[in-house]
Amino acid sequence: MNLDEIEAFLCVAELGNFSKASLKLHRTQPAISRRISLLEQALRAALFERTARSAKLTAAGRAFLPHAQAVRAALRDGARAVRDVEQHTESAQSFTLAVVGTLADAQLVAALRKLEATFPGTSVALTTATSREVSELVKSGEVELGLRYFADADALLACEPLTTEKLHLVVPKRHKVPRRIPDLRTLAEEQWLGFPKERNRPESYGHLLERELLACGIAAPRISSVDSLTAQKRLVQAGLGITLMPLSSCQEELQLGSLRMVEVASLRAELPVVLVRRRAGYVSRTAEGFLQILRRSYRSPSTPTVTRRTRRG
Repeated sequence: MNLDEIEAFLCVAELGNFSKASLKLHRTQPAISRRISLLEQALRAALFERTARSAKLTAAGRAFLPHAQAVRAALRDGARAVRDVEQHTESAQSFTLAVVGTLADAQLVAALRKLEATFPGTSVALTTATSREVSELVKSGEVELGLRYFADADALLACEPLTTEKLHLVVPKRHKVPRRIPDLRTLAEEQWLGFPKERNRPESYGHLLERELLACGIAAPRISSVDSLTAQKRLVQAGLGITLMPLSSCQEELQLGSLRMVEVASLRAELPVVLVRRRAGYVSRTAEGFLQILRRSYRSPSTPTVTRRTRRG
């Protein structure tokens, strides 16, 4: 087996389709099929169940997948290590980072600026993604570090809790609910907006809202799944629901007055913010320096404040 065969296998496994894999790898479909066939011959096992429109991993394919992923990640680590050796000056260093979009806030920006001051000329390739995607990017070796919500149980990943983000009740600006309420039961009949629940991940953002509502005695909460934070905010602004979200995620809308935050005395919901890295994966000196800065930053986080803009007549 060779690296081209492994790359073809991983691409088909990720996309579930030979045609899509051929487009992504800029190879003909027969060339992709040939590579998979050679790999199956070497392993003496069928790796995919093929249909006219899809390719699904067999039991053998699923067994081979994490090892193929580890090979690809190790190669990317090796390329990164060589690049760092060849970049002789500290100012030439760079590293890759993936974060959940809502964590790309002022605190992260401040940490990146601190890194640039510590390592002048440092470049950071920043990618935003969902928590699940952040883990996949780290696991594949595409990025060195990731920031996501909740720890990932994958054995290939090492997760380090950094901080927690308190969730707040956010409603439309003209909602009738008072500024302070004792608990969420006041809003039992409301339409709620939450993230989709991830299968086999009960400790996820998508499950958190339902847990909070059930815990406070709302037996059958009406929850609509919306997989975009921006879409959630727009729907709340339009009066089509209410939600729980971190203050950092709706700071601008609160300042503009298009959303309103309600203080809930009994609400203790929090999102754990976790650093993700691949176990035994290569981490550059610059990435390690950023990690130290990030740890210090989250140990003494700055509390965001909400100021309302007023119009002058």
